[in-house]
Amino acid sequence: MAVSPTQRTLARLRKENYDLIEVVEHYNFFSKKRHDLFGIIDILAIDHKGVVTALQVTSYSNMSSRVRKITESRALPFLRAADWVILVEGWRKKDNKWVSRIVDLS
Repeated sequence: MAVSPTQRTLARLRKENYDLIEVVEHYNFFSKKRHDLFGIIDILAIDHKGVVTALQVTSYSNMSSRVRKITESRALPFLRAADWVILVEGWRKKDNKWVSRIVDLS
């Protein structure tokens, strides 16, 4: 079975020693759709200093639409005011190896 972009990001966060990591998107069986926290967040991670990092994870080719979705979100000013780190991470295969690009919208 293929590894999802979310699973790749979770592995990266664990490797970087984040203390708390949680997938906060969920599937709604009634609407048959996935729902992100505040409509924009897939993963929350908190490091040992208490820094909260919110991530939207996607494929490399979908990054621009995710960046636009977040910048147009009503939640963004509140998350920035709370001093959260807000990242979009896009994954692609390059030279037969999975690599990511991260855009910081904090």
